[in-house]
Parts: sequence; structure tokens; C-alpha cells
Amino acid sequence: MVASTHWLASATGMGVLERGGNAFDAAVAAGFVLQVAEPHLNGPGGEVPILLWSEDDQKVSVVCGQGVAPAAATVERYTGMGLDVVPGTGLLAATVPGAFGGWMLMLERWGTWRLADVLAPAIHYAEHGVPVLGRIAATIASVEGLFTADWPTSAATWLPGGRVPDVGSKLANPVLAETYRRLVAEAEAACSTREGQIAAARAAWYEGFVAEAIARFCATTAWRDSSGEVHGGLLTGDDLARWTATVEDPVRLDYHGHTVCKTGPWGQGPVFLQQLALLSGFDLDAMGHLSADYVHTVTECAKLAFADREAWYGDADVPLADLLGEEYNARRRALVGDEASLELRPGAPGGRQPRLPAFPGPEGDTTGGAGARRTGGLGEPTIGQGGRRPGEQSEPAGGQAGGPAAGDEIVGPDGTVRGDTCHLDVVDRHGNMVSATPSGGWLQSSPIIPELGFCLGTRAQMFWLEEGLPASLRPGARPRTTLSPSFALRDGRPWLAFGTPGGDQQDQWSLAFFLAVVHGGLNLQEAIDAPMFHSEHFPSSFFPRGSRPGVVKVEERLDPGVVAELRRRGHLVEVDGPWSLGRLSAVARDGGFLRAAANPRGAQGYAVGR
Repeated sequence: MVASTHWLASATGMGVLERGGNAFDAAVAAGFVLQVAEPHLNGPGGEVPILLWSEDDQKVSVVCGQGVAPAAATVERYTGMGLDVVPGTGLLAATVPGAFGGWMLMLERWGTWRLADVLAPAIHYAEHGVPVLGRIAATIASVEGLFTADWPTSAATWLPGGRVPDVGSKLANPVLAETYRRLVAEAEAACSTREGQIAAARAAWYEGFVAEAIARFCATTAWRDSSGEVHGGLLTGDDLARWTATVEDPVRLDYHGHTVCKTGPWGQGPVFLQQLALLSGFDLDAMGHLSADYVHTVTECAKLAFADREAWYGDADVPLADLLGEEYNARRRALVGDEASLELRPGAPGGRQPRLPAFPGPEGDTTGGAGARRTGGLGEPTIGQGGRRPGEQSEPAGGQAGGPAAGDEIVGPDGTVRGDTCHLDVVDRHGNMVSATPSGGWLQSSPIIPELGFCLGTRAQMFWLEEGLPASLRPGARPRTTLSPSFALRDGRPWLAFGTPGGDQQDQWSLAFFLAVVHGGLNLQEAIDAPMFHSEHFPSSFFPRGSRPGVVKVEERLDPGVVAELRRRGHLVEVDGPWSLGRLSAVARDGGFLRAAANPRGAQGYAVGR
């Protein structure tokens, strides 16, 4: 079974399985196709966290394909430029591009196919073109002025013939095809073994011609970014050469006979587990799936968990044992009342006192200050329609192909985006399973490097330019990414791989799906199709780090009586289109069956199997 956010990736992965490849081979091939098929949502210059189950190892592992900040990236360096947040676009926001290293590590350690074979589909699509989705055309149209005025290297690729490509036309990237073709050629010239060729390709990327082009581009060019100023980049060849993808153990939590596995707190993954730890003290079964009590309780627990994310998470020493402990969560659970909270309330795990970043101030307030809030922020590519006041109802989006829906990028004219990415899940005939969330390096992130056919990512915008925080900018640190694939065991056996695009919403939409299966009794597709909701109460992880205290977004298919009751309890409910929130996919091992499901919103996700 393969399920992903784009049918070409799902079909590619299934083709690998049909020809004898395993789940890891299939995921790598599909992941590279996603870079070509959804270039507005991920790219070669981005990153990928992966959760996997290996039947040989009989364990869950995390592959960290998240690159780190350059050695020159210090708080003083950025604030000395007059910046108080890392720009959301351009070269200053780049970290080491980790996606290639992450995919190669998984292929090398658990896969069976050669480099040339897993890259062949992506090379084909990059050379011959992919269908232009409405969302791709809309994204390019949003930044057409930026490309023509300030980023001509991007205009050369994404504005063929000097204009936005038509929906339904084919869009190719022959320079990227040649980059991957050269990687294969150099790898095959260097070594005859599968593992040796993978190692040679990794060396070409992080120490060879790819690294040299990236370092030269950062050192010799400067471009306008979302700060409104022109800046060069800080990445060097040494930064790329020093970095390598890693394999880690997951963070785990037991919940109602299930063990959920997530990345470490260098990403937001454990916030899913904190929500479960809080919810374990409530009777969701008695409340009823998607009742007012249910949505209120899940939302209020999300606010508490995400407040802890803001205070405690980062590539640092995070007190996870306390944050996930029952004593701590019993105290936190008592904060959930009958009314909606409008406060950001981090806890004090193990008696440690929380410290929040100095968030941008509310609209009209230029003073800022610790804990101050600002509404209407921009950010990563997915989250729906920005700019409304709390409580306003959006226009129904409907989720039709080509139309905007949450899970789709909302892109400003300067390239700033409210978070989207891609996701894919695979399970093979042996029982191996993969959940991966590739992202970053969007076509609107920064100017294309002309020799390579791709741009760098902007994940460094998730660092704080304030010393002493877990997520403070530090040379060699991983940004506290929102990318959050999920894996669950049932009664100790591998069961479910799942995830979604959506920036800060990933661990809300994924949680809603998981709870719908565990408590709602829904099958995978029913759980994905169920009316979705999420909170925007806490600060965004994306430039310019705004928040919308008390705001809950729901699909209009949610019972109007539930919406009215949530408003009575003080939630600022915004009703979006009937199929507008979330882009989940999932695969499962269920008894003697393999199962898969994909998102119908936007008519793009696809699940396939045999």
C-alpha cells in the first residue's frame, strides 16, 4: 500500500513495490517525485523527518533529515542587520538541505534498490514535465512580480515563456533532471556496489559539485527577502560537509492499548503525545465523536500542549520525561474548564519555570514583550485563508481541485507562506512501514541556484533571535521544525503510519484523525473524511510568528449546533469550506489485511495497493 498527497508519487511508490522493491525503496522514489510534482510544497533544498518500522530490526526508528543552522548563523549576526525575526524567504533563512541525506540514509540502511533506479522516475518527470495543478499556477502567480523584479533565476524556471504556466499544461525542470543525472553518473563512476554508489552520491551532494554550487551562490549573490532588504547567505561548503543525517529512537507514549511514536523535541512531534497524555484523563468515548464537549476538550488540551512547545521544545535538553509524566499532566489537565481559555499557559515540568519568547506584539502595538501576541501572521505554505479577524466566517472553499483549501499554500507576494508540505506512507508485503513528511525548499522559498535547478529552504525562520531559549538560533542547531510524521503500534505490534502537511496544524489534524479511529470507531478513510478542526491560539512557527488567541477553525460540515455551543463557551470559531482542512494519508497493518486511505480534499491525494 502507498498513500500520499499526490497521485504521481503514490503511483511511483506502487510501481517500485510491484517490481520487487521494499517499502523503503518505494518511499525514496516517491519522495523524489514529490519534489517535482509538488514543487510549491517541497524541493531538493528542503528537509525530511521519517518514522519507519523495519521487520528485520523489529523496531521503530527515526531518520532525521533536518539540516542545521550554518556556523555563521548567530543571534548577533542577524540582529546586527536590524532583524528581530529570521526572514521567511531568501538565503538568510537557509539551513543545510537535509532531505537528500535523509532519503539516502534510509535507502542505504534499509533499502534494496540502486540509486539510479530510485531516481529514475523523478528524472523522467523533471525532464518531461508534470501536470500543472491549480495550486502550482496560483503559487507562481502570487510571486510572479517577485520573480520578474528580484529573482530572475527563479523566473527562468517557473515562468516559461515569461508567463505563469496554464493549469493543465506541463511544467518541466530540465536543470534539476540534469543535476540528478550527474549524481547518478558520478556515483556509478566512483563505485560498483549499491552502498558505495549511495555513499558517492551523498559525497557529491554535501562535498562535491552540489555543495560547491550552493556555497558559491550564498557567498557571491544577494537577494531581496521578506524583510524587504537584500541579503546574501551564510551557508558554506564546510557547513554541508560537516552535516550528516542520523538515526534516532522515537519518543513514545502508551494510550488506550496503542503506542504512538514521534520524533524528538527538535521537532514538534512530542506535542502530539502531550495532547494524548492530557486527554487520557477524559472520557472521550462518553462525550461522543465531534460533540461540543469533545471538540472543546481536544482544543483546550491542544492549547496547553502547544504552550509547552513554545516554552520547552528545541534542539536542546528538553524535560520530556516530566512533560509526558502523569503527575505533570494531572496538574495541567485540571486547567481545562468549561470555558475557552484565551491565555498561553506553559507549565513548569519538574519545577522548572517556563520562559516564553518575546512574541511580536498585538496589532498596533510596536512594543512587543514577553508573551505579547499578534494576529494575522503569515508563515509556512498550508493553513488556509489569512487576514480575517477572529470570529469572521470564511468563504466556503469547497476543496475543489484548483481551488484553495487548508492544506494548500497561501503565498504572499514576497514569497512568505502559511505552511504546507507533502506526506507519504508505505507498507510492503514484508510488513515494513514508512511515514515521511518531506518539506522545505519550496519554489517560493528563495532564488533558484541556476546550476542546480532548485532553491534552498527557509527552515531557519523557526529559530528565535533571542538568547537562552530551547529554540534560539545557534550555529549547528536544528530548527524546531513543524514536520511531524506519525507511527503507532497496537498491542505492541506495528499498526499505523500516518501524517499530513499543515505546519503548526500537523499535530492537530493528525491527532483528530487518530482519535476518530480510536474513539470514534471510524475506518481510515472515514476518519480522514470526518469534519476537521484546529486551534490557531498559539504562536505560528513561521515568519512573522503571529498568533490568533482563541480562534478555532472548523469545516462547515461540523454540526451547526456544535459550532453554536463552542461559541457560547468563548471559542472564536471560524467556519471554513466543507472540505477545506487537512491533507491526511495513512497506511495500516490490520490483522491479515493491509489498508490505506488518502485525503479527498483538493482531489490530489491518492491511496493505492494490491
